[in-house]
Amino acid sequence: MRKPHPKNTTEKTAPGTKQNPSRSPGRALPIKAIAAAVITLLASCVFSQHGSELPAVQTVAHVDLNRYVGLWYEIGRYPNSFQKNCRDSTAMYTVRPDGEIDVLNSCRDEQSGRLREAKGRAWVVDKISNARLKVSFFWPFRGDYWIIDLGRDYEYAVVGTPNRQYLWILSRTPEMHPNVLAKILQNVDKQGFDRDRLLLHKRGDLL
Repeated sequence: MRKPHPKNTTEKTAPGTKQNPSRSPGRALPIKAIAAAVITLLASCVFSQHGSELPAVQTVAHVDLNRYVGLWYEIGRYPNSFQKNCRDSTAMYTVRPDGEIDVLNSCRDEQSGRLREAKGRAWVVDKISNARLKVSFFWPFRGDYWIIDLGRDYEYAVVGTPNRQYLWILSRTPEMHPNVLAKILQNVDKQGFDRDRLLLHKRGDLL
């Protein structure tokens, strides 16, 4: 009995046809491996910038709420849905008899020029520092309001959220000196916020 010949595992090529090197399994594998390595590297870069390696957001040590309340002018903010088409934004805070804070946010609509207002309330959740608050405009929805930077004379304030999704720069005056703003932006960087997301504006005009 004749023994069967072992199968030839070499891929046959039709006569007169040249083999395409780019489709060769020996070349495709390294390309896939390189692509996977690049994707892994990019993912690790994104994680290192926005993942758990960032330090926790820190608030200021203490806030005197009686000095903090009053009128604030918005100097800059992260874009958000509830301030879409807003300019000349202000915030008025007033202490209520029960210790909570009335909030009145106002702005001019960029398209119509109409005054837009939103009324809400805020309350302190960290009684030691008074720097961590919750704010609500539509019950039961609420959000974080963390005071992460504050001028010595309460001439400016920076408000953010622990997840770094929201950020506001506030001033007691409609305009802010460039040196003060530069100092604030340095602190924003240290806190792990992305300054490139900030919309900085003058009264009635975005920068």
